[in-house]
Amino acid sequence: MTRDRIRMDIANTGVAIVTLAHPPLNIYDIAMRDELIEAFNAVRDHPDVRALVLAAAGKHFSAGADLKEFGSAATVMTARSIRWSRDPWTPLWELPQPTVAAIHGYCLGAGLEMSLLCDIRCASPDAVLGLPETTLGMLPSAGGTQSLARAIGAGAARNAVMLAENVDATEALRHGVVDVIAADVDAHALNLATVIAAADPAVQRAARRALRAAVDLPLSDGLRQERLLATRARVSADLE
Repeated sequence: MTRDRIRMDIANTGVAIVTLAHPPLNIYDIAMRDELIEAFNAVRDHPDVRALVLAAAGKHFSAGADLKEFGSAATVMTARSIRWSRDPWTPLWELPQPTVAAIHGYCLGAGLEMSLLCDIRCASPDAVLGLPETTLGMLPSAGGTQSLARAIGAGAARNAVMLAENVDATEALRHGVVDVIAADVDAHALNLATVIAAADPAVQRAARRALRAAVDLPLSDGLRQERLLATRARVSADLE
């Protein structure tokens, strides 16, 4: 699948690779968002896809949203409404398949927010990550305040959100914004996704749900959820 702004390839290992293909900055405009929605829905519905890699062509992962689209709307509220109605972030978050982001160069604003909705984030040594929205008179609105705080804690997220401070790959790894630094980030992300795809998909889905529940639930409720998901995964495996 090839469109103007993205590419999607499906490997025989069960890994789908969705590539932002609008260099040099891979800015999210309405066209890219529509194409991402189409791609994520295709991944969701594909019977053979068991993991997703979100990658990017060119020097940078993404410098964020196309601010010119805000200026073309009659009001800021109209611009926000248009943006929220063309939302690829929720389809990514709700994918049943585990997701891996391969980050390099600039990963800013909506680009960082997209990667934060992935289960695993790999970064190249040259990656620069940040949420510049507050310096532009806006609030991150693609989940950044929530996903970053969940990843690294509200206290650690304050500088990124309120002061719009960028971090390099080493600092991002130290704070837990990314999970690993790799010289060949695309190959590393694909390798991780391939390992995930080789495992029992029912078990992977259950593990993912259990980990997400750990953020939202008290420990006692999380332990009950873990036992329930483990039982369901065993039953699913027995039925196959």
